[in-house]
Amino acid sequence: MEIYQIRAFVTVARIGHLTRAAEALNVTQPAVTAQIKALEQSLGVTLFDRSSGRFSLSRAGEALLPTAESLLAAGTQLKSQARQMQGELSGLVELGIPSEQADFLRLGELASRFTQSLPLVELRTRVLPTLHLIEYVSGGGLTAAFSISVHPPRDVQWMPLRRVRYRLALPSSLAAQQRPATWAEVAAMPWLDGTHGSHLHLLLRELFEHHGLMPRVIMNSDDQAGMDALVRAGAGCALLREELALQGAKRHDFTLWGQAKIDATLGFAVSAEKAAEPILVALISLLKTLWNIDNALDNVI
Repeated sequence: MEIYQIRAFVTVARIGHLTRAAEALNVTQPAVTAQIKALEQSLGVTLFDRSSGRFSLSRAGEALLPTAESLLAAGTQLKSQARQMQGELSGLVELGIPSEQADFLRLGELASRFTQSLPLVELRTRVLPTLHLIEYVSGGGLTAAFSISVHPPRDVQWMPLRRVRYRLALPSSLAAQQRPATWAEVAAMPWLDGTHGSHLHLLLRELFEHHGLMPRVIMNSDDQAGMDALVRAGAGCALLREELALQGAKRHDFTLWGQAKIDATLGFAVSAEKAAEPILVALISLLKTLWNIDNALDNVI
């Protein structure tokens, strides 16, 4: 039995209409139906009368509704008390981040919610390559970190946030001159890479090693958030996040090489030993809300 199932039951009972209740809950109608069915199976009683196309409270539903409403009220009170306790937490959070655009990481939104919910906790960010981020979290050098990788990192508690796809972007003038048709021809072109251990470096290597090749790297850059500008200027080829790659290709800033791609995951890493600390519990709760993750435990690897 979950609180969201109880909320679905109470909302449908109050509104008296399944579709409008789904709209109020900001979920689909099938999702509401599934939540109520799961609650009924958990309780072992039928909460609504579905006969003759009706969807009204059953006798059991009428009897249990006041208790369900009390549970929701208690949940609201619990959250209120927890927020007050969050306001009493103090300390320092050193958050590691990869070299990426702040909007993509939702750093601005996180910082805003962080200062509101944890006013006595100082937040610092450090930009590091992915391998260092994970090592520092595991070793205690960082409180937590965002990281981008193809495979879940070891030795940390990992919460996936979203999938990320990368595409191969080529300067338009270079693509027109060389017209690469094979992976070997693409690998021989001038490539822009991230620093050793960075997510772009690891992704680029994995992509080409899958074809038994190594890219001809002419430049390594710490600033991977601005890689699209370098490609646009004709400095070389690079892996770009698909949303940036498609936007740039549409503007004819550069050319994408076919449908070649590599998929990775943006996730949040904390030390398994420290995950239960109050500040980290509060931080993970903020992230769950920010990234619309219903249950972080379902996403932990």
